[in-house]
Amino acid sequence: MSRLIVISNRVSRPNKSGNQGGLAVALAQALRESRGTWIGWSGEITDNFTGHIGFYEDDGVKTATIDLEEQDVDEYYNGYANKTLWPLFHFRIDLAEYARDFEGGYNRVNQRFADTTAPLIEPEDVIWVHDYHMIPLGQMLRDRGHRNKIGFFLHIPWPPTRLLVSLPHHSKLVSTLFAYDVVGFHTEEWLESFRHYAEREMGGTVNGDFITVGDRTIQAVACPIGINAKEFAEAAESEVAQNMLRQIRASLQDRSMIVGVDRLDYSKGLEERFNGYARFLKDHPDQHRKVLLTQIAPPSRGEVESYQQIRAALDSLAGRINGEYSDVDWTPIRYVNQGYPRDKLAGIYRSARIGLVTPLRDGMNLVAKEYVAAQDPEDPGVLILSRFAGAAMQLKDALLINPYSPEEMSDAILRALAMPLDERKRRWRAMMDSVEKQDISWWRQCFTGRLMAVDRDTARVEPEAADS
Repeated sequence: MSRLIVISNRVSRPNKSGNQGGLAVALAQALRESRGTWIGWSGEITDNFTGHIGFYEDDGVKTATIDLEEQDVDEYYNGYANKTLWPLFHFRIDLAEYARDFEGGYNRVNQRFADTTAPLIEPEDVIWVHDYHMIPLGQMLRDRGHRNKIGFFLHIPWPPTRLLVSLPHHSKLVSTLFAYDVVGFHTEEWLESFRHYAEREMGGTVNGDFITVGDRTIQAVACPIGINAKEFAEAAESEVAQNMLRQIRASLQDRSMIVGVDRLDYSKGLEERFNGYARFLKDHPDQHRKVLLTQIAPPSRGEVESYQQIRAALDSLAGRINGEYSDVDWTPIRYVNQGYPRDKLAGIYRSARIGLVTPLRDGMNLVAKEYVAAQDPEDPGVLILSRFAGAAMQLKDALLINPYSPEEMSDAILRALAMPLDERKRRWRAMMDSVEKQDISWWRQCFTGRLMAVDRDTARVEPEAADS
């Protein structure tokens, strides 16, 4: 088996805390199997970039990290990645900031990754680059003479052409994706948007999974990421999860709980969720004291002004709703700004009658799949899911809603609370079948199988592998 080199912005080293995400777990497994290395930013700041690489090995996974300068973090990470690309790719062109310093820092840091990674790469290595932080890295490795099989996976949406063209030098950025052999997206919608851009803006041609621009042909595919469904279901049965379940149910006093679990991010539709729940309370006063919303929202990217603003807005909105509807022994919203390890989170999911997952735009959204996997098969909860989440393409038996509509959200909450057990079981079983079938290992094999099958002499995939 060829050695796998994974490159991403941050490296997740194995730990026993249970806080690792599904992506980290899946990649760690692949790295162990191939004797590979995970390369990325350490998260640390250095006064002067030296290119020094910190090597570690934990639980059979090798990692290699570099420190970045404060200016690098400001321009590459806080700037171009999170103030320019993130909002634009999530269709929030109104929040996107365009600055030459941001773009310059983004390219400089990708060059630094290319310079430090290049000496670690052996001719037979297979390289897998992840996410919007590293779009041009493949081209930079090619410029340094590497002819390895190189793949790229985008974990966020790909925006429509009409939005992407607002990005200065958009064609230069997109053209670097044609240095890869395989480019992956979570859904057919994001893939179709990429194809449309290649055809309309670059004069490319599409032939099945293959896109040709000039003399370069790549394979572009949709591979929806999953979770470790078996492990998450087992976590929901663990002693830690069951203790959390008992603790929550004791506090509920026979009320039904709605749960939302999201990073504190404007793409997650948290303000719209609070407003939809407030509409439910207004429309259905008979449901007061019978239900409450627990929103878990760990802060993220606190250095970015738009994230500071959303936190302030949610603090205010939660306070207003609680002030309007609370009673001396009932508070309609529990708003929690901290995260929980996977086993405790599984217990929280299982204790909730409704999982409310309502992003305005999401590449996939694994919370929806985690909620499904954590349910009691004999008494499952109901998933209410935004039709704008990538997961909606797979979890069609959720109650799909428009998160911008408070009325739709209110109606869906009422329907979920009243849903008979047999319907809840039927919907849950159909969703769980999908979550189990297309799990995190399936996703990894779906993408790496395509990449491993590439014939570098033609930069195409062998027909049998493409069809499998």
